[in-house]
Amino acid sequence: MRHRRFLTASALALSGAVLLAGCSGGGADTEIADKSADFGFNEEGLPIVDDTLTLTFGGSKTPLAPDYSEMELVQQWEADTNIAIEWENLPDQVYAEKKNLMLASGDLPDVLFNSGLSDAEIVQNGSNGTLLPLEDLIDEYAPTLTDILDSRPDIRAAITASDGHIYTLPSVEELGLVQYPNFLYINTAWLSALGLPMPTTIDEYHDALEAFKTQDPNGNGAADEIPLSFRTDSFCANPNDLIAALGGQPENNDHRIVRDDEVQFTANTDGYKDGVTALGDWYADGLIDPESFSQDDVAYLSKGKSGTPILGSFFWWEAKEMVGEDRVGDYALLGILEGVDGQKLASVANNQEIGRGAMTITRANEYPAATMRWADRLFEPVMSAQSNWGPIGVTLEENADGVLVQIPAAAGESEGERRQRVAPGGPKITTADDFVTVVAPEPRAKERQDLVTEFYAPFQANDAYPPVMLSNEELDRVSLANTDINTLVKEKFASWIVNGTIDGEWDAYVSQLQTLGVDDVVATYQQAYDRFQQGGK
Repeated sequence: MRHRRFLTASALALSGAVLLAGCSGGGADTEIADKSADFGFNEEGLPIVDDTLTLTFGGSKTPLAPDYSEMELVQQWEADTNIAIEWENLPDQVYAEKKNLMLASGDLPDVLFNSGLSDAEIVQNGSNGTLLPLEDLIDEYAPTLTDILDSRPDIRAAITASDGHIYTLPSVEELGLVQYPNFLYINTAWLSALGLPMPTTIDEYHDALEAFKTQDPNGNGAADEIPLSFRTDSFCANPNDLIAALGGQPENNDHRIVRDDEVQFTANTDGYKDGVTALGDWYADGLIDPESFSQDDVAYLSKGKSGTPILGSFFWWEAKEMVGEDRVGDYALLGILEGVDGQKLASVANNQEIGRGAMTITRANEYPAATMRWADRLFEPVMSAQSNWGPIGVTLEENADGVLVQIPAAAGESEGERRQRVAPGGPKITTADDFVTVVAPEPRAKERQDLVTEFYAPFQANDAYPPVMLSNEELDRVSLANTDINTLVKEKFASWIVNGTIDGEWDAYVSQLQTLGVDDVVATYQQAYDRFQQGGK
């Protein structure tokens, strides 16, 4: 394995050497000259350099974000550190179009901030020398991040490539929400009108949907009610928990779960088949919206806000977003229903709270020590909170307990819009403990957090697949196969529910999954999972 040492401060002063950043092949060490000392580099305290050092940053930014140099927090960073940044960050879509050309051309900024790099791009550009390995820099110049990684080996493992190097810095926000994105709501006004109890079992829920279909709960004399609507392959509108309740198989969008440290594919099991078969029966009885397999978010969200109430039950992240302020009181969260086997099974999604690619240092950077010291300040919990939500005095203020809380947004502006304008993002870590002692969750996030705690987390049926960084070889083995497998599963899921043909097609479908390499894919994910459990080594 190639290893790189960074010569800084006194070492450079003694040698006077200027060593170019190299990325030669083979296993020889590569020494990279660091010119931070030329600007009066301080290994501790502020400023980081005595003479102003200018670095170029590229990467992405949200659509509403101004040039980062206009942000109050960014201006504070420059004043504190004496490191000035020429920001070249572009709106997400524009950056995505130019990113590959930039990486291939070698015309690189010193840093990619909100890098927008996929795992494959991180591994490829790390192994070819475009991105610097950061683990030595972290050990020497990032004490805050080092302490976090020492206490949280899962975060270290998540940012460690299979070659043992760390090429990007993390972004972590541990609210415990993204693992349970599919909230199931029901129209309680209709339940009341029809004299029905709040369902607690999958059979009671089915009966309620049947009543919505046949008993005109909106009272307009027309058969316009939609008992149940959802979306497939959506972040937060999937009927995965119904598969679990009807067939006993926990499910998520990846069709990949972990149980007892074993990686499992879900969409070829008897439980999955039973769940889909039952949903096909529901569809045949008119209980499922026919557009559930084709509608986009715009069409889906419009159904909750129609002039006459027509929506009986739905999956979505937040009820008010689906049905509007005036109607939200007519709906309640069902949560996890007792299934046909008497169990409550909450399917856990693989959405990650530990993100990679928040920031990386490129081979163009001649000042990696100063750059890493600059980045390390962002992992201090109060600074991470400001990077994520905006500066104290603008979006955050201390309450009586010394915890940062949201300042209400001005009239006509949402918290989300304000956040885009004042919070640069980038590398940051806010742990579950920090959300108790440092910064309170946003009010909407706290509401969802409480719902997860009450309705979903107690019934966790599986573990999520962790944020493992696959190697180039592993990515090659799974990428194309996953595309074909997931396409097949999605097509058959819709077809079987709509047409009721699962029994006649099931054996051929399972055989086709084998041909597409599902067993090799599972084995590859298991190999990467085992490496992750050992700290990424």
